[in-house]
Amino acid sequence: MTPKLIVFDLDGTLIDSRQDLCNSVNAMLTHLGKTVLPEEVIASYIGDGASMLVRRSLGDPEGDAHDEEYVAEAVHYFLEYYRLHKLDFTYVYPGVMESLAKIRAALPMTLMAVLTNKPVNPSRVICDHFGLSDYFFQNYGGNSFHTKKPDPHGMMTLIAEASALAGSPIGPSETMMIGDTDIDVLTARAAGAVSIGCGFGLAPERLAAAKPDFMVDSPADWTRMMGIPPY
Repeated sequence: MTPKLIVFDLDGTLIDSRQDLCNSVNAMLTHLGKTVLPEEVIASYIGDGASMLVRRSLGDPEGDAHDEEYVAEAVHYFLEYYRLHKLDFTYVYPGVMESLAKIRAALPMTLMAVLTNKPVNPSRVICDHFGLSDYFFQNYGGNSFHTKKPDPHGMMTLIAEASALAGSPIGPSETMMIGDTDIDVLTARAAGAVSIGCGFGLAPERLAAAKPDFMVDSPADWTRMMGIPPY
């Protein structure tokens, strides 16, 4: 398809932030006197926002077993540590910048944006740092709205904003959501958009189980899905 709007997830899609997120979680657990967790375990918790990442790391998967003040302290420590260390090891996946440049060159009228469950401030700082922000008309995070993905509110907001910028309506079926977790697939499905699953990301098992419309093995495959020939 040739989309009029492409919405990207951030962690596990545009950037590999696994080590910095895992280090921040383990720093939080150490601060609270708890046993640190393997990276593989923490990575499986990523995708639903900072609060749920912390809750799951505390052994509270349903979000109701811990005192809220205790959880709030844990979340605060995690966010403060991550704020200082979010760029220690994080990098843009190979092929991302090239693919974004190809999309812009081949589809100049197509708008691109970021919709992540990561808090919006670190999301924007990271995108600015790596030069990703130049490609996006908007970057919304998990605290930009009253709900997070997979609720479709953020997607529908981006579709409305992109339609206003384009000067004509953009339908959900003309919108593509590219992400690496089941959360992104469910978000696209709830909004009526096309989902592209990134098998190279942080949660390939959860992603495959959600059955995205299309799967890709690398960022270079994004342009193939849009019918953009290699330059």
